[in-house]
Amino acid sequence: MVARIILTALAAGLISGVFIWGAHMVKTTPLILAAEVYENSAPGGMIGGPAEQRKNQTAAPQAEAAPSAPAAEEAWVPSGGTERTLYTLLMDVITSIGFAFLLVGAISLSGREIDWRRGILWGVSGFAAVFLSPSLGLAPELPGMQAADLSARQAWWLGTVVATAAGLALLALQRKPVLRGLGLGLILLPHLIGAPLHAGGAGGGVPAELASEFAVATLAVTGLFWVVLGGLTGYFYNRFEQT
Repeated sequence: MVARIILTALAAGLISGVFIWGAHMVKTTPLILAAEVYENSAPGGMIGGPAEQRKNQTAAPQAEAAPSAPAAEEAWVPSGGTERTLYTLLMDVITSIGFAFLLVGAISLSGREIDWRRGILWGVSGFAAVFLSPSLGLAPELPGMQAADLSARQAWWLGTVVATAAGLALLALQRKPVLRGLGLGLILLPHLIGAPLHAGGAGGGVPAELASEFAVATLAVTGLFWVVLGGLTGYFYNRFEQT
């Protein structure tokens, strides 16, 4: 069983990771690069690439706290072109394999029969829990857009993912109305609490049209990714049954 889970996650994650990387290169990366132009030219003197900006942001507070302290080392970021493309591919594959392990683990715990068609349904559920539900409160954001506090966003996102996943599991796997009602309540709970508000009222220097295009592109690309991941997970989990 362990070998079956590992082989399924690696095979489905690798293929899906390459797929999402290609989709990112075509649809979302050009929008990110366009947004970085606005981020770098925003008022306030933040000129240069992301590494230079991070250097400027960290150096000033340190100078105020301890003028004699040495300047912080510049954070490493991949350069543009081939290096950035390869690191994007690496991170997409690693992330995809991680999601594949979560998906195949859930399938294994459910004890349900699985094939590629049922796998797609599992993938759609993963998309709803990991991306769609959190996006109702925290839309995908481009570089340069003003966002709420990072810790608050991470806590709300994680809570929303867990609550939505648990709610969907109760709705799909339980028969008792009380448990199904609890599942629906879990799905709604994070949105009743509300996502963290932006620190500022404006959306940064990124045009609203570019932000909207990025949100739509991310929704489509991520949805397709989870469909592919779910279908491949169901296919390989069924194929490796005798392993």
